[in-house]
Amino acid sequence: MKSMHAEIGDAVRFSKTVGEADVYLYAGITGDFSGNHVNDEFMKKSIYGQRIAHGALTIGFMSTASTLMIERSLSQGIDSTPVSLGYDRVRFLAPVFFGDTVNVTYTIKEVDEERRRTRSQVEVHNQKGVLVAVGEHLLKWVKNEVAETEAA
Repeated sequence: MKSMHAEIGDAVRFSKTVGEADVYLYAGITGDFSGNHVNDEFMKKSIYGQRIAHGALTIGFMSTASTLMIERSLSQGIDSTPVSLGYDRVRFLAPVFFGDTVNVTYTIKEVDEERRRTRSQVEVHNQKGVLVAVGEHLLKWVKNEVAETEAA
């Protein structure tokens, strides 16, 4: 059994149409009721002309894509538990509007077998192909104690 089934270039994709309910549920969970997200009249005066989704909600979609990569590795049989070490170089490049469909691509760009880590590039495009967010994700592939005990 391998510690991780992850190779440079492996990729997964996730798509979701961002609805008003998504934004309001996120606002309720986090307490972020900024006018940017929940006040239509306020945003009509902005250059965007309408409400925009939280950037952190977009990071949540990045996390969903990482989960898809983890599930793929788990289905191939691994002796580790992948856990997130965090996101680096996250940038919000364009707004995500209510009704936009985001398409997240998660691609492994580095594999460090010795440290049991992977680094992935994450890109989020909207339905028009506009790059709206980017980031890097680090995963640590933690050894399972059960696997070590069984091997002994």
